[in-house]
Amino acid sequence: MIQYSKEVMKNFLHPKNYGIMKNPDGIGKAENPECHEVMYLYIKVSKNKDGKEIIKNIKFTTYGCAATISSASVTTQLAKGKTLEEAEKIEMEEIIGLVNGLPVIKVHCSKLACEALKIAIKDYKENKERNKNLVIVDDKVCLKCKEEDKLFIPEK
Repeated sequence: MIQYSKEVMKNFLHPKNYGIMKNPDGIGKAENPECHEVMYLYIKVSKNKDGKEIIKNIKFTTYGCAATISSASVTTQLAKGKTLEEAEKIEMEEIIGLVNGLPVIKVHCSKLACEALKIAIKDYKENKERNKNLVIVDDKVCLKCKEEDKLFIPEK
């Protein structure tokens, strides 16, 4: 039987930020096919008083073991309120330290949480860039073409 630290068990039994987020700004999905674990991490982004983008809210759902749930809980607690740049620097070693260690065969769970966070941030940045060229005209979402400075307006 695998022995977990008290901190792992605390975050497993009472995870923080667990649940699905409505209308997230970014979604990260990470998988470990060997263990059949899947994690979804959702972020809401806003600007702080200095105008930097921060993770205002964060949630996760997962199909995984105690170490996976605990790692996701700790990752969301670490990332909440951080700038995107700070959150991207969160590494598995930091998560492992905050849960007072993981068994060697469960270290990959902390990596899963870090990957999901980085993918969610990447998804947000890609969506933000893509959405820059969208405008509303006559209640329709239209794509602004940069090259020609024209609008593509879909037909009814």
